[in-house]
Amino acid sequence: MRGEGASLSSFRCSKWCRSAASWGETTIVVDAGVMFPDPELLGVDRIIPDLSYLEKSRAAALVLTHGHEDHIGAVPHVVPLVDGPIYGTPLTLALVEPKLQEHGLDSAHRLVSVQPRQRVTVGAFEIEFIRVTHSMPDCVALAIHTPIGVVVHTGDFKIDQTPIDGEHFDVHRFAELGTAGVLALFADSTNIDRRGFTGSERDVIEAFEEIFTSSTGKLVVAAFASSIYRMQILVDLASQFDRKVAFVGRGMIQNSEIAQRLGHLRIPAGVQIRDSDVGNYPAQDVLCLVTGSQGEPAAALSRIAIDDHRHVKVGDDDTVVLSARAIPGNEKPIGRVINHLAHRGADVIHEGIKHVHVSGHGSEEELKLMLSLVRPRYFVPVHGEYRQLSQHARVARKVFAGRDPRPEILLAENGDVLTFDTTGARIDDTLTGEVGDEVLRDRRHLAEDGLVVPVVAISKQTGALEGVPDIITRGFVMENSEALLADGTRLLSDVVEHTSVEERTDQGLIKEKLRVELRRFFRKRSGRRPFVLPVIMEI
Repeated sequence: MRGEGASLSSFRCSKWCRSAASWGETTIVVDAGVMFPDPELLGVDRIIPDLSYLEKSRAAALVLTHGHEDHIGAVPHVVPLVDGPIYGTPLTLALVEPKLQEHGLDSAHRLVSVQPRQRVTVGAFEIEFIRVTHSMPDCVALAIHTPIGVVVHTGDFKIDQTPIDGEHFDVHRFAELGTAGVLALFADSTNIDRRGFTGSERDVIEAFEEIFTSSTGKLVVAAFASSIYRMQILVDLASQFDRKVAFVGRGMIQNSEIAQRLGHLRIPAGVQIRDSDVGNYPAQDVLCLVTGSQGEPAAALSRIAIDDHRHVKVGDDDTVVLSARAIPGNEKPIGRVINHLAHRGADVIHEGIKHVHVSGHGSEEELKLMLSLVRPRYFVPVHGEYRQLSQHARVARKVFAGRDPRPEILLAENGDVLTFDTTGARIDDTLTGEVGDEVLRDRRHLAEDGLVVPVVAISKQTGALEGVPDIITRGFVMENSEALLADGTRLLSDVVEHTSVEERTDQGLIKEKLRVELRRFFRKRSGRRPFVLPVIMEI
C-alpha cells in the first residue's frame, strides 16, 4: 500500500499470468499458471511465477478466471502462501482439485465455487465474476471493486456469438460497468496482431466433417486436454459417422471424466470405449482423442508416433490431426512427432493444411470492442509478449482518439508495481525477477541435492549402445555412492536397450526417458532429487 491507495502488482508474460492486488493488509492473487520452458532450460519441466512477493505479503484469497494450465498450473505452489479461499467456477475448481491432491494438499475445503454475476468480499475488495467466452467452458472476467474505483481484469477471452454451450459473452455487464465508470482495465493482448474477429469454436466443424468423410482408417486427434468444446464437437461427429470414441492420455481421460460429471461434455450411450479396447474394433470405426499436441515426449501422441503405446497403433490409411496451435518454441518437437508419424505411414493434418483449430483469444476488433465498452481511466495491456502489449496500446490510442479526456496507458513488464491512489496511477517499483534471486535458488538446489550427468554414447545409424554409459556427479555424495552409481549405469544400459531404434536415435525422446528414469532411481534409492542433465553422444 502506498498512502491510501491500492497497490496493484502485475506479473505476466506470453504464456502465464499472475496478478496480485493489495489494499492495506489485504492481498488477493488472480490466477497462478505455468509456462513451457524454452529449449535452453535443460532439465526444467515447467516454469512457475516468482512467489517472493507472496512470501512477504501473504494473500487473503486466490481468484481463478478459468481452467487452462497457464492460469491454474501453479496453484499447488501458490496455495501454501494463501490464507483464505480459492474462488473459481465449478469446472475450474474441478480441474484444480486433482492437482492439489497430487501435491498432498488437503485444500478441498477452501475451494469456493462461484457463478457469473456473483460477488464475493475479501477485505476491502468486492470481486464480481462476469461471463466471457473462450476455448473452454466456465470462463469469467473479474470486476474488482476497490475503495477508489473498479478494476476490470478480462482474463482470456474472445467474443464467440455462437458458443457451443449457449453461454454467451456478457456484453451488457461490461457496458454497464463502462457507463458507471471504470478505474482501470487489464486486458488480454494475445491476438492483438490478428485483424478482424476470431472465429467461433464451431468454425472447425466443416473441416472435421471433411476429414471424417474421407478417412478410411483410424482417426487420431491430438488437442489440449482442456479443450472441452473440441471434445464435444468430435464426439458429436463420431456419433454421426458411426465411430467409437476413446480418450487416450492421462489428462484427456481425467478432464473428459470431469467434464461429463459437470455436464459440459455429453456422450451418447454406446459411443465411448476404453483406450484398451481400441484394438478390438476395425480401424475405420474408431476415433482416438489424445494428448500431445505440443510434441511433449511423454504424452500419448509421442508414444503412438514411435509405436510405443500399449493400446493405440497407427499405420497406413490412418489419419492424425493436430487440433491445436503450436506454442512458440515447440515447433521442433512437434515436427519431430510428425516425422515419426509419417514413418508409420499416417496422413498428418494440422492447422496449416485444414481449418482444424480456432484460437480462444479475441482478435483486434474484439479487443477494440472491449475498450469501447469499458472506457477505463487507465488501460494496462496484459497477457502477451511486450511487442503485443505495445501494439495493444497503439490500438487503444486509436480507439480513444476522439475522446476527451483519453485514458492513460500504462505499459508494465514482469514484476512492475502499479500504484493507484487519489493522485493518479504510476509504475512505482519492480518487486521480483532479479537474476540474483534466481542464481541463489539454483545454488541452494544444487547444494542440497547435487548434479548428475549421465553420458551415453549411441550409434547414429543403428541406435545401438556404444560402450558402457558413464555417470558424472557433482555435489552428490552418498555412503554407498560407488555401488549406487554402478546400479545407475546398468539402469541406463537397460533403458536404452529396451527402447525402439526410433526412440534411441531421437535425442529429445531418449534424453527425456533417461532423465525421468534416473531421477526416479535416485529418489527411490537415496531419497534425494539431484538435477539430472543427460548428455547423448552420437557416434
